[in-house]
Amino acid sequence: MAAIKRAPVEQSGSVLAIGWPDGRQNRFHAIWLRDNAQDDKTRAPGNGRRLITLGDIPASTAIDGVQIDGSGLLLTFMPENRTIRFEANWLLAHAYDQIEVRPQGWLSDTVTTWDQGLSDHVPVADMGALERRGQVLARWLSAIRTYGFAKTTGGEITSGALLKVADLFGSVRETNYGRWFDVRAEVSPTNLAYTGLGLQAHKDNPYRDPVPTLQILYCLENFAEGGLSMVVDGFAAAKKLQRQNPQGFDLLSRYCARFEYAGEAGVCLRARRPMIELAPDGELISVRFNNRSAAPFIDVPFDEMEGYYAAYRQLGEIIDDPKMAVAFKLSPGESFIVDNTRVLHSRTGFSGAGSRWLQGCYADKDGILSTLAALESRS
Repeated sequence: MAAIKRAPVEQSGSVLAIGWPDGRQNRFHAIWLRDNAQDDKTRAPGNGRRLITLGDIPASTAIDGVQIDGSGLLLTFMPENRTIRFEANWLLAHAYDQIEVRPQGWLSDTVTTWDQGLSDHVPVADMGALERRGQVLARWLSAIRTYGFAKTTGGEITSGALLKVADLFGSVRETNYGRWFDVRAEVSPTNLAYTGLGLQAHKDNPYRDPVPTLQILYCLENFAEGGLSMVVDGFAAAKKLQRQNPQGFDLLSRYCARFEYAGEAGVCLRARRPMIELAPDGELISVRFNNRSAAPFIDVPFDEMEGYYAAYRQLGEIIDDPKMAVAFKLSPGESFIVDNTRVLHSRTGFSGAGSRWLQGCYADKDGILSTLAALESRS
């Protein structure tokens, strides 16, 4: 449990400086503390929703009194003349002072990048155990957060059974393909996924905004020659490009690519996003790579286009390197799920002899993160 050693008020009450026993210090602005107060007049008991707006808090808010009280502080805010308690653990967990400057392309500490070496350690769980919604589900969801993909085994071999995978953490995101879609060879396909051709590792639906952040592929039949499923960590590929060609990484993250799909009547989907997407603070948050759905790139200046294409080619070569991929053949009743903002998936070609029938659907990873957080809070 955190303890507060001292808590002097600075800058005429507009800043509180907290000193911790280990010598560290964190500063908090009075307006920030008042806005984030956890008392029952500021936050609804039970759900924690804020009950006031920033406009309800005087712009001249200042701290007029401080009392260190056991595991926390009692702060008096003026001109409201209100005293509110703040727990030391909460303050430490939400400290924003001394934020380190991070390099472009940094990754969350919940992310572990990988390559072919993960082949012997693919995260997998049995559907029966997952549906009991205990620690097995928590570990499986945590693996998806960490690695961006995981498998299931022991599922039903019936059409639509993939929806039970989505039910483990959230709901299906319906698209123009329906709640789910069949992936098998067709005579006149509207999408290359519905042929026996091999597919380069890619992000699904890059032409959508927002893009579905999860994809589930579920096996019902797989007796054809070939048809191996493969996954590639797009974050690992982007970081490798950054090490080999920093300028190319910068070009692919600075300029927008364009993607388009118009493969069926009444549908024309378009999106404009960087191939390597960074948050404003430089965090690597998405890799949007799909050669089949790429539209002409027209947002790159003439003088940068040659370097942009060289980086695009180099990223593709990294993604195509067999050493970057984990490959497996799904059996009926098995599935895999990928974080579609990060993990690229592909398959080898398969022959017309035998049969291969997969079903796919989309969902969103906020459901995974929410379910995982709820499970972790119980333990």
